[in-house]
Amino acid sequence: MGARKTVYVVDDDPGMLKGIERLLKAHGFDPELYDSAEAFYDHASPEEALCVVLDVHLGGMSGIDLKRRLVDDGTSLPVIFITATDNDTVRRAAHDVGCAAYLQKPFPAKSLVDAIETASALPRGEPN
Repeated sequence: MGARKTVYVVDDDPGMLKGIERLLKAHGFDPELYDSAEAFYDHASPEEALCVVLDVHLGGMSGIDLKRRLVDDGTSLPVIFITATDNDTVRRAAHDVGCAAYLQKPFPAKSLVDAIETASALPRGEPN
């Protein structure tokens, strides 16, 4: 894996972004924060990151739609979906589009760190 330690975080809740940023920094990751799927899609370099922590429900394009777009683009960046609105439909959509993990807010800090470590070990090449 080398020196790659960047973890993208996409959430439209500033408090959640700040909390995840602090957690990731405390565990030696380099978080890069985005407040929308559109901002992430326009500015991120997915090949440079370990994974993306992606909120399912965002103000514009949803996390599920962003993941679909990444897959369509051939991007194999592992995605950890997070959501405050957990139900069978959302969970199924997240798994159908491909995710390394799915966490319901609020989630234990260790769950997120463990999911990132697992996602960073996934083979890259084909979209997950």
